[in-house]
Amino acid sequence: MPPRRKPKKHCTVMRLVGAQVALFRCNAGYTQAALAELLRVSEETIASIEQGRRPLLPDIAQRLDELLNTGGALWVAVENMPDQEQYPVWAQEFVDCEQKAIALSSYETVVVPGLLQTEKYARATFHCKVHPFSEEEISQLVTARLERQAVLHRKQTVLASFIIYEAVLLSRLGGPEAAREQIRHLRACADLPGVSIQVLRLDREIHAGISGPFVLLEMPDHQHLAYTESHRGSLLTSSSEEVSALSQKYGMLRMQALNAEETKGLLDRLLGET
Repeated sequence: MPPRRKPKKHCTVMRLVGAQVALFRCNAGYTQAALAELLRVSEETIASIEQGRRPLLPDIAQRLDELLNTGGALWVAVENMPDQEQYPVWAQEFVDCEQKAIALSSYETVVVPGLLQTEKYARATFHCKVHPFSEEEISQLVTARLERQAVLHRKQTVLASFIIYEAVLLSRLGGPEAAREQIRHLRACADLPGVSIQVLRLDREIHAGISGPFVLLEMPDHQHLAYTESHRGSLLTSSSEEVSALSQKYGMLRMQALNAEETKGLLDRLLGET
């Protein structure tokens, strides 16, 4: 009788593609550092792709196919990834689109949206992970999140609308000092050109956001995208049906939330300044 095979560990598509990258790299005789230099990316980027922690983007896949002589295997793998694997929680594709968008609308129920977070608050969100990051990883993640916020300050202003559930403002994530600093930062962001912040009050008996957070993007070519996250994955879609459904929800939420001026007043009261 042949020996029984050990049960396979759970393996995501990203981990599978990452393992293929590592195999092709080793077969071609490159170290991670050498390959990173040829691609003009960091060594950490190569390591993250090979470990399945970062998605392999199509343009990098094509360059790897050429360098490693894979016959196009990596590009084919990336192009055929299911959506929930192609767009993971940290969502490189979403971030790329976010930085190019001419308009964005964000509804959040759990934490302050990343584009509005302070450094201390962002750090606290990463410390909440069940499988903890190292301090070095947290510093890198915080830096990346803060760099994303440049989209709110660019010369060609993005029209950014945020609706935040009031429970987020009452949370003490990161401690009282970090929470108060975050409220003060939100109040400052509310005065930025092109930025609108609205709070959905806790005492609303009915509202359109019960299914959770989402983000809507409008791109320079006027393509509309919708982005949602779950505990184990995320999805960026251009499906007109999905985008339309979430756009209708966002319109309802804007009517149900405090308007921008009322929200500024609420933030001032939370800071004790009125």
